[in-house]
Amino acid sequence: MPKTSSLSQTIPAVVTQGYMIASGKNKQSPYPMGSIQMQIPHFNQRGLNLERYYPATLNLLISPKTFKILKADYLFQNVNWAQGFPAEDFSFITCEIEFQKRWFNSFIYYPHPETKIDHFQNESTLEVITDYLSGIEYGDMVNLKVSSEKLVLK
Repeated sequence: MPKTSSLSQTIPAVVTQGYMIASGKNKQSPYPMGSIQMQIPHFNQRGLNLERYYPATLNLLISPKTFKILKADYLFQNVNWAQGFPAEDFSFITCEIEFQKRWFNSFIYYPHPETKIDHFQNESTLEVITDYLSGIEYGDMVNLKVSSEKLVLK
């Protein structure tokens, strides 16, 4: 995994509930095994191996701030990962998550909204793919470290 830049910023965030589509825990999801599990082989074919990470996203609320991606570490366009659904574009940015005084290498996962058909995130929510974090709960505070050259807060 590429190292984060020395110009890193640390962003406080609150763990918040998402749609549970990425993990497959939403019973109404069209992807019962979870969208991340289905997408991993497609990302792997394009050069990003996420198999060591927990196949879900951790939703981090940075409100009242919003964010803008300046430069992704990985940009995958026209990923046709689910039969019967349109292809999507995805960006990934290396980052680190601090939870219980430990830092975990992670990726900001950004499905481009202009290519999505449903399940849009709040503009103050960052989705992160990381290790399984035992004991983490909604409402927990975490810190996100990411290069200010790659992501800016607004």
